[in-house]
Amino acid sequence: MNTQDTPLKIAELSALYEISRALASSLDLAKTSHKILEILASILDMRRGTLTLLDPETGELVIETAHGLTAEEIARGRFKVGEGVTGRVFEKGEPMIVPDVGREPLFLNRTRSRGDLTKERIAFLCMPVKIQGETIGVLSVDRLFRYGSPDFEDDVRVLTVVASLIGQAVKLQQTVSSEKRALLEQNIQLQSELKNRYRIGNIIGQSKLMAEVFRSVLQVCKSKATVLLRGESGTGKELIARAIHYNSPRAERPFIKVNCAALPETLLESELFGHERGAFTGATQLRKGRFELADGGTLFLDEIGDIPLPIQVKLLRVLQEQRFERVGGSQTLSVDVRLVAATHRNLEVAIGEGNFREDLYYRLNVVPIFLPSLRERKEDIPVLIEYFLSRCNKEHHKQIRIAPDVMNVMVRYHWPGNVRELENCVERMVIMAETSEVTFQTIPSSIAAYFQDVREVTRAASKETHTLRSTVEQMEREQMIEALKKCGWVQSRAAGMLGITPRQIGYKMKKYKIEHG
Repeated sequence: MNTQDTPLKIAELSALYEISRALASSLDLAKTSHKILEILASILDMRRGTLTLLDPETGELVIETAHGLTAEEIARGRFKVGEGVTGRVFEKGEPMIVPDVGREPLFLNRTRSRGDLTKERIAFLCMPVKIQGETIGVLSVDRLFRYGSPDFEDDVRVLTVVASLIGQAVKLQQTVSSEKRALLEQNIQLQSELKNRYRIGNIIGQSKLMAEVFRSVLQVCKSKATVLLRGESGTGKELIARAIHYNSPRAERPFIKVNCAALPETLLESELFGHERGAFTGATQLRKGRFELADGGTLFLDEIGDIPLPIQVKLLRVLQEQRFERVGGSQTLSVDVRLVAATHRNLEVAIGEGNFREDLYYRLNVVPIFLPSLRERKEDIPVLIEYFLSRCNKEHHKQIRIAPDVMNVMVRYHWPGNVRELENCVERMVIMAETSEVTFQTIPSSIAAYFQDVREVTRAASKETHTLRSTVEQMEREQMIEALKKCGWVQSRAAGMLGITPRQIGYKMKKYKIEHG
């Protein structure tokens, strides 16, 4: 290396190092490209640098970033492909050097930032910016030499590297932007699917009791009120909680669920409110709780009746003030969370026994919604069976049908596990069925005992009905015999006494085998 060139080489290496640092510091193309042009100006005296990119909407080349130009000058910097030096470099995809812009007819000075070109000799260097061989823009600078005589070969080499780095940065930004758009579109699609899935009209239930539940949900979902869902296990409390959220103004925000009965007290507190690093053994880093994660959305606390008393106190404060501290922390955090709670327990009894705070109960019980058990809405059972059967057939690629006699038994069964038990039963039938139709003769052996219990319940109910019918018939026979005796066995007179027609009394005498004594 010539000792005369040493300062320039050091400057070039320094510029490339700073440029690589700028590119690594941010994915914001406007920010990094402006920093690159600033580095070229301050270290290599390459002034009025511009990064010009193709506008896909207009088909014109426009200045994306510039250094040393005013906003008005930047706005004037527009070129058609092939127009001027910038347009020609973009069209040909090859670098172009103009030793003296005042003598180059192709140089248009569109920005009018250089003044009188006859008074000052300015060299103009223009490099294509490419992505995988395709030109997507142009990097240009005015060259002012500080070290010795002009050496365009060195400049071209440096600017080629810089243009390549910018091309990679543009490609990376396009990839990230594309992924962001794809994720955004996917998120919008998923939100739309969730809204559609949890529309009130999609929840199965035609009974009067479920109509009342739907009416309550539609009234409460538009508000911020706390909702307490009451009902037996398996009645669909989580489904209703999701319907409240996805039909509310908070539908775009998170829906977070916590099962309060599934975690011990120490973990539940951390799960709800989060913890600071070092708050307890194993807390190696800060963790946000479910209240923070649900900020702006809905928090669903399932099995709220099982929450320990110490945590009830902290939960009460959050409901009152929407403020709390993480475990092991002193900073008070504020959140905007809509709370939906659910329980199968009798909270009023729990209050009397001292297991549930009365003040928390009243904070939770703003809008109570009671979900009926499946045995209270038997008219919904056939529809639910058909829905679960269709879904399971689709999932398991089968075409299983349920015979009418089996369907009748299922409708009459009391289903202690409610909708969840019914769903599991139908899925087992589909999975284990060896024939296309499930009858009492073809019920899979794995659930035969289960159906035996169902049939025994049904037979018991039938036996009770049969006993009642026999009693009624015996009473009717005795009443008829007594009336016939009083009327001297004249059927027309006995019919009048009993309030029936002679034809009817003749039919009943034959039915009950009543003969003149």
